[in-house]
Amino acid sequence: MSKQAKKPKQGGSGIAVNRKARHEFFIEEQLEAGLALEGWEVKSLRAGRASLQEAYVKMRRGEAWLIGANITPLPTASTHIKPDPTRTRKLLLHRRELNRLIGGTEREGYTLIPLNLHWKRGRAKLEVGLAKGKKLHDKRATKKDQDWKRQKERLLKHQG
Repeated sequence: MSKQAKKPKQGGSGIAVNRKARHEFFIEEQLEAGLALEGWEVKSLRAGRASLQEAYVKMRRGEAWLIGANITPLPTASTHIKPDPTRTRKLLLHRRELNRLIGGTEREGYTLIPLNLHWKRGRAKLEVGLAKGKKLHDKRATKKDQDWKRQKERLLKHQG
């Protein structure tokens, strides 16, 4: 018997996705970062109890921090700790990546936003995007393009 090579999964299994991010921002660069988590947070993530809706990434003293991400504790969490669902969590990045992000956020109008939270080889990873905010007319143009693509697919499906 021969061993078959496993195909690497694209992006790993998802935990939480920030759906509004691509609607509200132009994503220019994406980066994957680890998270410094506590034990109860890992258990909650495995149960899928995370939300990135109000979350953002802030650079402080040369480090990246995830602020506002909500990881709801399980009801079976330990009794001797007081879980804080929206605590600030440190992002684990190499110095080179941190320097690039610091340089990117110092430009006018750029910010760091969390895009999705997923598992990769048993570890929780956060995909962070260097983004620039969209204006109202940009959002309308994006919506118009999406509608046209959807309509084009329908037409091609019915003809073929």
